[in-house]
Amino acid sequence: MTGIPSLADLVWARGYTDPTWARRHTTSGRELIPSRRVWRGSGVASPLPAAPAGALDGLTFTGPHGRSFTLAELLALAETDALLVMHRGALVHEEYLHGYESHVPHFNASAAKSYLGLLAAVLAHDGQLARDARVTKYVPELAGTAFGEARVDDLLHMGTLMSYAGRAYDKALEAQRYFAVLAPQLRPYGYAGPATIREHLATARATGEPGTEFRYENGNAEALAEVLRRVTGTTTSALLSETIWSRIGAEEDAYYLLDADGTEAAAGGFSATARDLARLGEMIRCGGAIGDRQIVPEAVATTIVSGVPDGYARRVRFPAAPADAPATLSYHDLWWIPNDPYGSFMASGIHGQRLFISPALDLVIVHYASQVVSPAVPQAPLVQAFLQIGTRLQG
Repeated sequence: MTGIPSLADLVWARGYTDPTWARRHTTSGRELIPSRRVWRGSGVASPLPAAPAGALDGLTFTGPHGRSFTLAELLALAETDALLVMHRGALVHEEYLHGYESHVPHFNASAAKSYLGLLAAVLAHDGQLARDARVTKYVPELAGTAFGEARVDDLLHMGTLMSYAGRAYDKALEAQRYFAVLAPQLRPYGYAGPATIREHLATARATGEPGTEFRYENGNAEALAEVLRRVTGTTTSALLSETIWSRIGAEEDAYYLLDADGTEAAAGGFSATARDLARLGEMIRCGGAIGDRQIVPEAVATTIVSGVPDGYARRVRFPAAPADAPATLSYHDLWWIPNDPYGSFMASGIHGQRLFISPALDLVIVHYASQVVSPAVPQAPLVQAFLQIGTRLQG
C-alpha cells in the first residue's frame, strides 16, 4: 500500500546501526541529498485552535491477533514520531515522540504523491491540463516509453505496466533503484544505471496496455510531475508553493529532495512539519477553503472520493487491505480511498506516514513514524485506529 522505502531503509542497508542516527536522517534527508524549499510565503501562520485536552483519554484500539491497545501502546507499536488529530477545526491531540520537534519537517515518503495529484487535479479543473491527453503531448521525450504512450489519467491512477532497462519488473527492486537514481551514496557497488529521474523514466518500456491494470509504481508520479512542469513552466516546488503552500498559512517551508539535474523527487522526496500538513488536510476537508478564502477549487476538494471515473473504479478497486481493514481500497488522483462509510481518503507513505481526511467525521489526522517494515514485525492498524478516533470524537 505504501510504495517506496524511506531513507531509513537505505541508511540501515548501508550498515549504520545506531537507531537514533537512522531516525534523524529519516526526518532530515537534506543531510544526504540536495533539496529545494517549498516557500511558505510571507504571510502570518494560520492558527490551529486547540480544544480542551483529554479528548482521547481511555480510548483503546484492537490490533493484531485481537489484542487491545491503549493509545500510548498503539503509538509505540507504530514507532510514531508525531500524531496530530483535528476535529471540527480544533486541534484535540498533538504529540511528539523520539525527540522529534514540531518545527522540524518530516519525510512524507509516498504520501507526497497525493499532493502532486492535488496539483494535477487543480490544473485539470482550470483547463491547463487534459486528463485524456497522451503524455507525449506535454513531454515529447517520453515517446516510446511506457509513460509517454499512457494518458495523464493513467498516471493519476497507477494505470501503466512497464519494465525498466530490460529487467523483469520487481516492485521491491525498482523501489531501491529509484533512490539509487537520486543519490550516489545510496547506489550499490558497480552501479551503472540512470543518474537522473528523467534518464530513469526513459528506460521504461510498456509490458501491457495502459489503463487496464493497477500497478503502484513511482514512475507514474515522476512522469506526471514532469508533465506539470512542462504545463506550468516552473518547478514542482514553486508550483506547490504558489498553488497551495503559501496560501494555507504554513508555519515553515517544506522541501523536496533533488536529483543530479535539480529535479524534485515528486514520488516520495517531500518533507513538511506535522502542523503544516494538518493545515493542508483541514483546507481539503473544508471544501478547499480556509475561512472565506478558496485555496483549491471546491469541485477538486470534494470529489477525491466521489470523482473516481467508472473505468478506474472497476480496475483499481481491489482487496489489497488486510482482512480486518474497514473496506477494500480504491485509488483516485494518487489518493488512497478506504471506502468506509465516512467518505475518508488519505495520503499514505511507507513506515507510517499518513494524512487521513474524513469529511463525515469532521476529522483530519497526521501521523509520522519510522516503523520497521518486515514480515516479522506486526503493523499497527492505523486506518482502523483513525476511524475509532473519529467516531469517538463525533460522540
